[in-house]
Amino acid sequence: MAMDVVDFEIKGSEMQFVEVELDPGEAAVGEAGSLMFMDAGIQMDTVFGDGGPQQGGFFGKLLGAGKRLVTGESLFTTVYTNRARGKQRVAFAAPYPGKILPMDLRQLGGMLICQKDSFLCAARGVSLGIYFQQKLSVGFFGGEGFIMQKLEGDGLAFVHAGGTVVKRELQAGQTLLIDTGCVVAMTPNVNFEIQYVGKIKTALFGGEGLFFAKVTGPGTVWLQSLPFSRLASRVFAAAPQTGGGGRGEGSVLGGFGAGGILGGVLGGDDE
Repeated sequence: MAMDVVDFEIKGSEMQFVEVELDPGEAAVGEAGSLMFMDAGIQMDTVFGDGGPQQGGFFGKLLGAGKRLVTGESLFTTVYTNRARGKQRVAFAAPYPGKILPMDLRQLGGMLICQKDSFLCAARGVSLGIYFQQKLSVGFFGGEGFIMQKLEGDGLAFVHAGGTVVKRELQAGQTLLIDTGCVVAMTPNVNFEIQYVGKIKTALFGGEGLFFAKVTGPGTVWLQSLPFSRLASRVFAAAPQTGGGGRGEGSVLGGFGAGGILGGVLGGDDE
């Protein structure tokens, strides 16, 4: 199957979405729940697996779907095909604040390794698979798990990263230590392993966890300043049912504001 070459436009700043323009017959593949809007001439089809080129008939499709299941994704993917005579547009929105990164797999050597929840959408023909890290310790201590997502093909794929994105070009032998959740994507020639922080005091009280991701060049690494796991843990910690702040959280007085302790004592939490 030939790769579809699509035009696109990324809009917004903190909460971005990508608008993909499809010629007649062209199609895009989107992750479940990522659709924002589409023109009326686009037809949606749910396919088994990743929507990419499959080998081996049903067994190939089953294998592709199984790879998605292993990475925590749905067994099915939605394909958006332009059935009209003119150009049609479909848009996919980011799930949380951050940036959408267009990745031209042709320029990246045909493959990109990324976190298992960072894929947003792609041109038809891009294959989604799994990437096993070589060292088992990565699976136990890597934060995001040793099973990452592998995007293959020569088309365009869109990856979402949280917060601000940093792209680092690593020279041969150049090493970078990164919080495990901050690694968004990397080219396959980058060596990725987990390094122990070393000092127990740092590990227990430094707030950065026990392990770092150690990446060594040559290659390219994309980093995010706000991993979703970090955002979710802060939200969970601040939730009222977990002992966090209540309705007065935005007050300068914090827990002693009108919606804080005093409000809770006088009025309770009932509306």
